[in-house]
Amino acid sequence: MSQKKEKKINLSELTEEEKLKYEIAEELGLLDQVMNDGWKSLSSKETGRIGGMVNRRRREKKTGE
Repeated sequence: MSQKKEKKINLSELTEEEKLKYEIAEELGLLDQVMNDGWKSLSSKETGRIGGMVNRRRREKKTGE
């Protein structure tokens, strides 16, 4: 019998990259699902959308500097 570890996410201890992922997940209405079931619960389409938005924001930040 496998036991799933409950890993509590401390939002204050995240890297900038991780904060951005959670921020985008919240914007897309997926944050509750991620917090309850983890990133693995998202579909590939949802994960890809988050990844695309992370990359876009990173590019925007670079060009803004």
